[in-house]
Amino acid sequence: MPPPINAPLTLSPYPDYFPLSQKEITLALAKSSNTSTPGPDTISYSVWKQVHHSCPAPLTSLLSPLLQYGYHPSSLKKANGIVLDKPGKASYDTPASFRVIVLLETLSKILEWVTASRLSLLARHVGLLHPH
Repeated sequence: MPPPINAPLTLSPYPDYFPLSQKEITLALAKSSNTSTPGPDTISYSVWKQVHHSCPAPLTSLLSPLLQYGYHPSSLKKANGIVLDKPGKASYDTPASFRVIVLLETLSKILEWVTASRLSLLARHVGLLHPH
């Protein structure tokens, strides 16, 4: 039996929503590394780059409603945690001798980059950030 979906019963679009452009996704993908390890879905950035380059409409159509309605589905919130030894430790008997690398879904990271970029632009525009 699948877990219950914790989505609101009704979602309303943001009235000030600015449509997602293919260029925003292109910029987000340009900032991503082809060698980054993907999350649980195992879809790497290089795959998304190839898909977006050959046909940009699917990624734009997929991510646009998520921004328009301000919804981040639980399926994009999954992650894998990888435990690595910290180099140079005398003993590996304590948790402080390790670090955890979290591998998020690449599609979620693309959405987060677009959102962060929009928020940064807005913050500069309204004077929340110093122009330099």
